[in-house]
Amino acid sequence: MSYYAALGLAKEPFSTSPDPAFFFGSTSHLAALNRIEIAVRLRRGLALILGDVGTGKTTLARTLFSSLGREEDFALHMVLDPSFGSEFQFLAHVARLLGLAPSFKSVLDCREAIEHQLFQRGVQDGATTILVIDEGQKLSVDMLENLRMLLNFETNEYKLLQVVIFAQMELLARLARIRNFLDRAAFKYIINPLDEEETGSLIRFRLRSAGCRDPEALFGADAVRAIYHATQGYPRRIALLCHSALEALVMHERRHVDAPMIQELTRDESRWTHADAYA
Repeated sequence: MSYYAALGLAKEPFSTSPDPAFFFGSTSHLAALNRIEIAVRLRRGLALILGDVGTGKTTLARTLFSSLGREEDFALHMVLDPSFGSEFQFLAHVARLLGLAPSFKSVLDCREAIEHQLFQRGVQDGATTILVIDEGQKLSVDMLENLRMLLNFETNEYKLLQVVIFAQMELLARLARIRNFLDRAAFKYIINPLDEEETGSLIRFRLRSAGCRDPEALFGADAVRAIYHATQGYPRRIALLCHSALEALVMHERRHVDAPMIQELTRDESRWTHADAYA
């Protein structure tokens, strides 16, 4: 029997997979989501969302994709991993996402075909084309330059392509090397970790979403405080630590996560984190 079934849960509450059903709307995440939607609906062009590893960028990207994908006037496309070997490969991939046949012979061919397709969709069909890029820190300077050029495709009133980039903070230095790139962003936002109150709210939200009737009975206030101090409010770390705590409950036939359990789990994890000290 899986550990969550043994605890009376209907499903896994602390998976680190980016499931929109488990999207927790913290102040920072909701602000980002709402402002991205505004920028996209106004067809402003570029939205840039940065954050450290584990702050929930991918889940936010999937939630945005799921939310906007229900509207007929939006044509959404997602690049999950922009690790392309060349700018031609990158543009050819974007062209295929837009429904174009891969018969291009050069970067210029790709750009011209994409521009024509965007004009067809945006002006003649009245649709909004949105390109969501996750793991944006993997974009090379050449690929970013091509995105800048694609963002030049516009009417007198709006951009023909809406680009939303989710990336780690390291992308910022690369963007600074491209003249006027950051100035083109209609919306720039940095996602911060959760505070202690939001950490508790996240844990309770996840447990309720998984079928738990009394989250406070499972994770008391002292446990939440210990989890916050151990994870510093990073959602991925919170999920991993809470998952370990539920496993510990099942293995030791207990019904309540407390601070000493979290502290013990944190000590065990730190042995792995600092394993190179014993090499």
